[in-house]
Amino acid sequence: MKKFFVKYWKYLAGILLGALAGFIYWQQVGCVSGTCMISSKPFNSTLYGAIMGYLVSNILFPLKPKTES
Repeated sequence: MKKFFVKYWKYLAGILLGALAGFIYWQQVGCVSGTCMISSKPFNSTLYGAIMGYLVSNILFPLKPKTES
């Protein structure tokens, strides 16, 4: 388990920061009418932020393929 966190800490941090950003977006901006798909509910906004955080962290820190020795 410790190896997992050491290896993927950048991606986990991206997910957490994205989820936090999504929740803050819902809290500060939100959707008054309730018809917005992403920002109408805190779960949707937080999940979308987490996915975007993972994708950005994956672009910034791509996984290196295993080399055969």
